[in-house]
Amino acid sequence: MPSFSEELKNEAQPIWDRIFLHPFLAEAREGRLPLEKFRYYLLQDFHYLEGFARTVAIALGKAPDSDSVEALAKRVLTPIERPLHRQLLDSVGISPEEAAKAEPSPTNLAYTNHMLVTAFQHGLGPTAAALLPCPWTYHHLGSVLGEIDHPVYGPWAAFYLTGALEHSVQAWRGFVDQVGAAASPAEREAMRRAFLASSRYELLFWDMAYTMERWP
Repeated sequence: MPSFSEELKNEAQPIWDRIFLHPFLAEAREGRLPLEKFRYYLLQDFHYLEGFARTVAIALGKAPDSDSVEALAKRVLTPIERPLHRQLLDSVGISPEEAAKAEPSPTNLAYTNHMLVTAFQHGLGPTAAALLPCPWTYHHLGSVLGEIDHPVYGPWAAFYLTGALEHSVQAWRGFVDQVGAAASPAEREAMRRAFLASSRYELLFWDMAYTMERWP
C-alpha cells in the first residue's frame, strides 16, 4: 500500500509531468534559454526561498513533540540552496543587495502567501504538505536536465543531479506520512488540497519565469 505522500504525488503527477516538460527547462537543458529569463527566475526564487524558510519557522512553533522540533529545526537551519543561489547570482552579475530589492511577482507572492497562510491556519500536516512539492519536484530536476554544457545552466543542473535535496525530500515526506497516518479525514483533505495547490504553483512558477511575469 503506498504511503500518503506517494498517494499525493500520484494525484499530482499530471501537473508534475507538465512541469518536467516545460519549455523553460527544455531550453535550459539545450543551453538556449535566454539569460534574462534565468536572471528573472533567480531573483524570484531568491524571494521564494525566504518565504519557504518563514513557513518552516511557523511550522516549528507548532511542532507537536520534541522530536518534531528537532527535525524541523534542521530544516530551518539548513538553507541547502542558498550557497547555490549566491554562486549563480554572482555568475549572472546580480548582487545580493539587488536580489533583496527585487519585487516578488504576482505568482511568487501568491505561492508564498499560500504556504504562509497554510502554516498559520493549520498544523504540521498541511504545512508539510504545502512545502513538500518544491523540494520533491526539484529533486527530479537532475534527471530532467542531465549534464548541461553551459557556464550558468551547467552548475545549476549539476546541483540537482548530485541529489542534494534527497534528505530534504525524505524529511518532508516523513512529516506528511507521519501526520497523515493518524490524521482525521478532514485533516488529510486539508493536506491533499495544500499539496495539490503547491504543485500547481510550482507549474505556474515556471510559467512566470518563462514569460517574465510583471505586475499590471
